[in-house]
Amino acid sequence: MIRLEVGASSEDYLKAIFILQKMMGTVRSADVARYLNVSKPSVFYAVSTLRNNGFLHVDDQHFLLLTKAGRTIAENTFEKHKFFSAILIEAGVEPKTAEKEACRIEHTISTESFQRLKQFIVDHINNDRF
Repeated sequence: MIRLEVGASSEDYLKAIFILQKMMGTVRSADVARYLNVSKPSVFYAVSTLRNNGFLHVDDQHFLLLTKAGRTIAENTFEKHKFFSAILIEAGVEPKTAEKEACRIEHTISTESFQRLKQFIVDHINNDRF
């Protein structure tokens, strides 16, 4: 059974692959290295780990393909990132700072807390109480 909890670094790699697939369609390790500004050996190690844990496949042309489990983690991490960066920017935080801090928050908040916070904010915006 594949577990859906991974470390922050793995979440970052999965999120990067997800974003790059949305932007470019197909993704190779070199694309991830450029996007995350990390070395190719770092990406090679991360890809090996993620592949061995069932979060992605590498096809015959060396394209990175997220598995269902990998895509779920990537989408959840990306959703948290977008949410927190938007909230911080709306609160007046400089966008560059908001992006950095959203990246930290996305890895530490539990799924339950995130869902409750998101619902709380939606309820208060809809009721003009926020």
